[in-house]
Amino acid sequence: MAEPLADDFGREVTGVRISLTDRCNFDCIYCHNEGLGDTRGPMEPSPDEMSADDVVRFLEVVEGYGVDSVKFTGGEPMLRQDLEEIIERTPDSMEVSMTTNGTFLPGRAEDLKAAGLDRVNVSQDALDPDDFAEVTKSGAYEQVLEGVRAAVDAGLDPVKLNMVVFTHTAGYVEEMVDHVAENEGLQLQLIEYMPELTGKPEWNVDIGRVHDWLAEEADRVEHREMHDRKRYFVGEDASGEGGGMVEIVDPVENEEFCANCGRVRVTHEGYLKGCLNRNDDLRSMGEMSREEIAETFEAVVENRVPYYGEYLVENDEGEYEFNEKYLGTPSTAD
Repeated sequence: MAEPLADDFGREVTGVRISLTDRCNFDCIYCHNEGLGDTRGPMEPSPDEMSADDVVRFLEVVEGYGVDSVKFTGGEPMLRQDLEEIIERTPDSMEVSMTTNGTFLPGRAEDLKAAGLDRVNVSQDALDPDDFAEVTKSGAYEQVLEGVRAAVDAGLDPVKLNMVVFTHTAGYVEEMVDHVAENEGLQLQLIEYMPELTGKPEWNVDIGRVHDWLAEEADRVEHREMHDRKRYFVGEDASGEGGGMVEIVDPVENEEFCANCGRVRVTHEGYLKGCLNRNDDLRSMGEMSREEIAETFEAVVENRVPYYGEYLVENDEGEYEFNEKYLGTPSTAD
């Protein structure tokens, strides 16, 4: 395996997130669409979406740069009818995961597993159908539960439930933690709400309080190097068996999170971006030739900077402000 490329801050890029479409059958009120904002259009496939050949060619190129994992995202990636083909053609050296709302997993989970999907994250923000509908603007609550069961039964184990923590969902954190502790094959990822991407600061919740509560409830706590995350294990028996794992993703104003980021993102239209929070560094891979992909990937990695602590820096009052050295740089996206 080739050595990964590193940016000027010593951060090696070992993973990529590829948005296969911006289409989605949900309309979640907190969605930032991989940092691009609310760009949802018609549900019909767009000619601007990367083809299966484009996606596979990209993965084959970056495999040569030490990338060993890929996460397929959207929009809703399962709206791509060629998803199984893309996964099957993904290089064998890569771990393959996917983030989905789960509604299409019944009937497809086994085929996805057979194609080579290793893991799946399913968005589930509440354990009540009405509150779920309010957040997702969808009446598909039972379909999501069925999709989670289908993923577990297919061997996509563990299935990680994604829950964005903000004012609409905070009351379900305790219940959701109990839910994963009591159901084998499930884990929970609590994701800090990002007001800078969604524009609703009044929905913010102090994620530190969630950390404190979990620290008291957990039977043990582990530290994960990636993004400086903590893992809380709850509901274990005396021998350390059973129970569930809860992880918090807390990037907001977190310099350690940004300092440990090892991912590059790909938009559904074939643009590379080095940071979720930025769209001023988008770079097109042109006609997606191997040479263009390689050249663009190298340039994006070289120009990556930690969002907090570099692109945004703390002033004397302890507030974050833009670093002037990065302002005024024109985007390379058309």
